[in-house]
Amino acid sequence: MTHVLFVVSAADHWTLNDGTLHPTGYWAEELAEPHRLFTEAGYQISIGTPGGVAPTIDAVSLRADAAGGEERAAQIVDYIATISKQLDSPLSLDDINVGDYDVVFYPGGHGPMEDLAVDAVSGSILTEALDSGRILGVLCHAPAALLAAKRADDSWPFAGYRMTGFTDAEEVLGGLAPKAPWLVQSRLVELGADFVAGESFAPHMEIDRNLYTGQNPASSAALAGAIIQAVADKA
Repeated sequence: MTHVLFVVSAADHWTLNDGTLHPTGYWAEELAEPHRLFTEAGYQISIGTPGGVAPTIDAVSLRADAAGGEERAAQIVDYIATISKQLDSPLSLDDINVGDYDVVFYPGGHGPMEDLAVDAVSGSILTEALDSGRILGVLCHAPAALLAAKRADDSWPFAGYRMTGFTDAEEVLGGLAPKAPWLVQSRLVELGADFVAGESFAPHMEIDRNLYTGQNPASSAALAGAIIQAVADKA
């Protein structure tokens, strides 16, 4: 059975450049939709967070205007309720053995910009997953977590990889760019990523070797589907 590890932010806020704390967490659709599709594919799923802290949903992601309408928001809420026990008792990243998993998946939300971007344990998980050839899926703001990955010589494992993620333009349109201490796209490009930006808030993903990245919440289903197809192709 295919075993998937979801690495989820444990942050409930994002510290802005003026020192204020912006309430956040994980983006509901980015966790719920891939989790649902992987479950329907028959995969075993584990969830891990820094310190084993139960993750927080970004409340904005449950609003109808952010989730694609009232009905879609209700579906997401209902699905998350079905996995609440798993979310309430995640594994600690310190206890994760990457070798136990076939796929490693990072959902986004602004939370990863607060904790996973500077989490050395998460960085090691990412590096090991990449180097071992395991499928690594990273969605929306979760590519911020790639910033914490490094090799023994301090080089960045993802240099030269084609990828996408929440774009600077999308952060501007979302209204938080002026207060952001840094932007995901810009930081990844600075480190040497081959960043490909699609149309703002439209589905877009990039696949480079075993790295699968999605640009935004609208990319959640497509990214999960591509991973499911890749697993099937390996079988």
